This record gives sequence, structure tokens and C-alpha cells, in this order.
Amino acid sequence: MDSIAEACNQLKKEYDGCFKFWFAEKFLKGELDDSMCSNYFKSYNQCLKQAMKDQNINLDEVDVSHLTADKEKATEG
Repeated sequence: MDSIAEACNQLKKEYDGCFKFWFAEKFLKGELDDSMCSNYFKSYNQCLKQAMKDQNINLDEVDVSHLTADKEKATEG
């Protein structure tokens, strides 16, 4: 699956490849240290943040709306 931004696709592929290797060759064999992919994740995450900013996507607004809806449901019951 591609990233939400075409400019981030290569970074996503690099992170995905690292994660798949780590999961299969490290995690499933008991090694829990996931730092080997942290640089890939940081680069991809920075790209995503910029892409969301460029597309006027504000996750804070999404979280606030969701949390507010949860609070409303809790007070109704």
C-alpha cells in the first residue's frame, strides 16, 4: 500500500522493509529491541507530517472530535 503522499512512498517502503525484517528475524525470535528501524520511522514520520500539513489535515481536530463523541456517549448512558 502506498503512503498518503506520493513524496513519502520511498520512505514508507524503506521503513516497511526494515519493520518486516525486524519482526520476522528479531521480534519473533525474542529480541524486543526495535531501535534498528527508528531512523527509517523518523524520516517517514517527518514526511507524513509535512504531507498532512500540505493537505490541510489536522489530526488534533480528528482526535478532539472523537474524544468529544466518546464523552457524549458516556454521559448519555
